[in-house]
Amino acid sequence: MAYQHIRVPESGDKVTVDAQGKLQVPEHPILLFIEGDGIGADIMRASLRIWDAAVEKAYGGQRKVAWMEVYAGEKAASIYNGDYMPEETFDALREFLIGIKGPLTTPVGGGFRSLNVTLRKVLDLYACIRPVRWYEGVPSPLRHPEEVDVVIFRENTEDVYAGIEFEAGTPENQKIARFLREEMGAEFFEDAGLGVKPVSEFGSKRLIRKAIHYAIERGRKSVTLVHKGNIMKFTEGAFRKWGYELAAEEFPEQTISWDEVAEKHGGKVPEGKLLIQDTIADIMFQKMLLRPSEHDVIATMNLNGDYLSDALAAEVGGVGIAPGANIGDAVALFEATHGTAPKYTNLDRVNPGSLLFSGVMMFEHLGWWEVAQIITRAYEKTIDDKVVTYDFARQMEGAREVKTSEFATAVIENMTV
Repeated sequence: MAYQHIRVPESGDKVTVDAQGKLQVPEHPILLFIEGDGIGADIMRASLRIWDAAVEKAYGGQRKVAWMEVYAGEKAASIYNGDYMPEETFDALREFLIGIKGPLTTPVGGGFRSLNVTLRKVLDLYACIRPVRWYEGVPSPLRHPEEVDVVIFRENTEDVYAGIEFEAGTPENQKIARFLREEMGAEFFEDAGLGVKPVSEFGSKRLIRKAIHYAIERGRKSVTLVHKGNIMKFTEGAFRKWGYELAAEEFPEQTISWDEVAEKHGGKVPEGKLLIQDTIADIMFQKMLLRPSEHDVIATMNLNGDYLSDALAAEVGGVGIAPGANIGDAVALFEATHGTAPKYTNLDRVNPGSLLFSGVMMFEHLGWWEVAQIITRAYEKTIDDKVVTYDFARQMEGAREVKTSEFATAVIENMTV
């Protein structure tokens, strides 16, 4: 495909998907990146150096990434005459499948509810995946942060984030309110803003299916369905019901429900079985503080997942080092999970950890496990040496505060095979 402003690398090959949906990764894959706004340039520059160094360290030149820049946000607007989300960026992601992005600013009055949400919806990136674990040496408010090691699968397209809302006082709102009261017998205050919360069997099951596949492939012990089904019985309660149905119908040999464990196995999960369980959302927040080791993979709806992923990240160092990905059936877009922090733009000061570890997720997705391990070990060694950016330096005694670029250099110097 021909592009207006995007330059396809002369060397490198496309990542593809075979007929069974399995990713086919060449030795020199073309991977896309969106620099991002605000601090995006600083953290992307640092992360690219680390990723390339780790690939070289792991494979000695036998494998190499051909990076291809595509555009969104303020940089896109400066290139595409004010268009913050150019169509050829979507085309490139559909063609090359794998990309990573820095944080984006949604323009005020620009026609977008959110650039991030737009990317997810247009490309149908229905699974937001957020691994949360503690890295040795990272400041944490918990007594035993090492017990936190969970992966959150958040449904990306439905729930209240679907954006089906009707402002109080508008004709549309009045029409919906009249229908609900007169036709459906609903009771609520006058002049209430109204929203619709769609939760479908299709959307729920494809998200839970991906969570179960992930848990089986990674040797995880359980998948917990997090919901508020005791109150919202036909949306969140249905999510829970569909999750148990899916596990029983599609993974009968690999999974087992908690009820079955209690009734037939004396409360002990049989060897080789993946436990499917569920927890009420508000209780889950308590459990992840008091007994985090009891949970492994979490599957939940959009709003619950938004709250949980940021709250759990705070237990192990904050969103500054929390990675994330938005993945569909083929396209995968990895991303920094924090904002653009405009006051630090071009100051070479912030922690690149969130974007860096999103890249680690990307290399794991590609099957380049050696690269992921090299980066993780080098990062932990750098933190253990107390060579950190300002956010950690203010929480650690005896730390040496360094710039973003200097932190990247320290990580690279600490790389070992």
